[in-house]
Amino acid sequence: MKRVGALEKKLVREVLSSEFRSSKSVNMLARAEEAFADLTGSSFAIGCVNGTATLHLALEALGVGAGDEVIVPSLTMSATCFSVLHANATPVFADVDPDTWQIDPESVRQLITDKTKAIMTVALYGGSPDYDRLKAVAGDIPLVEDNAEALGTTYRGKPIGSFGAFASYSFQSSKHLSSGEGGMLTANNRELADQARVFQTLGYAAVRNRETRKIPKAVIQNPDYMRHESLGWNYRMPEVIAAIVLAQTQRADQLVKVRRDTAARLLEIVDSVSWLVPQANYVESESSFWALGLSLERSDISWAAFYEEFLSNGGRGFYAAWALGYQEPAFSQLKLQHRDRFLTRDAAELFRSGQNPQAESLQRKIMALRTNEWSVRGRVSQANALIRTIRAFGG
Repeated sequence: MKRVGALEKKLVREVLSSEFRSSKSVNMLARAEEAFADLTGSSFAIGCVNGTATLHLALEALGVGAGDEVIVPSLTMSATCFSVLHANATPVFADVDPDTWQIDPESVRQLITDKTKAIMTVALYGGSPDYDRLKAVAGDIPLVEDNAEALGTTYRGKPIGSFGAFASYSFQSSKHLSSGEGGMLTANNRELADQARVFQTLGYAAVRNRETRKIPKAVIQNPDYMRHESLGWNYRMPEVIAAIVLAQTQRADQLVKVRRDTAARLLEIVDSVSWLVPQANYVESESSFWALGLSLERSDISWAAFYEEFLSNGGRGFYAAWALGYQEPAFSQLKLQHRDRFLTRDAAELFRSGQNPQAESLQRKIMALRTNEWSVRGRVSQANALIRTIRAFGG
């Protein structure tokens, strides 16, 4: 199948035909938001420039700021914790479950203080966090779901995205639905959604209600018109990106199925290989497999050796896990664009290596195999490369 097909091109042409004139607008962003809300079972969706902006908006809408703390998993791409710093708050790093690799509720419980104003979950590699335990631990503290890698993932038969105050999705080039860049923030509470949308559009008061988002020219051109009810950010998704998102939303079932089918074949191959341990899922949880995560559990084989052998056998490579957030130079060297003045704890302790042993152990062993193979030939090639590589190491 084509990852970008005729529908995407048709909708982009609709936008281009408008010449970006408001008088000829095809309302592509509003259409994409409505379709994505329907797809995820959400009441509201807010299109943004990327999936980091969405997380920042969520925190701002929740009133998170200087002096506040947000608990984040240590095993995730650093945009998750960067968004906390964007809100002038302090990221506090939780450990992960050694089997599912998701944020560990018990670690979260130990980190909660009276300064904790939100808990950010990450649905890592398409798996689901343990929302029941997390919500029990969190109490009244809101969850913000970072579901950038998890469109289509379910927990206890229910699509994730509905367990937190907000859920964030990404359309960056590697994601299930992709427009090259872009993100979507979803919510079920109108007040929170409206607040996030105001911040998304430079604090424009008019965006609070869909009916009034199109302001008559006679009003907006009047010198007495007051636009900005508050500080805001210019995070709104461009119409061309929205066109691609709308098309991909309509093709979501097919695009997610490719990932699941590819992962199923790779799981068959490693099923009898004791030293390649797949990322586990919680009971009644179904992954959408942004990638198939494997942990390399043989001390006599280095990550690099397995990778090189995989390439030599015709594989297209696979991803390593990101360095843990607090181990990145931005944190360890306090290159935080002066946000360190807002930190609520001593930086040396906040960003100390050794604080999350499960995550630190896993990070060196994780191999995230590609599942975004859009042709049968590509899927077969990757599968054969994995088989040959396992055999080369006596598997």
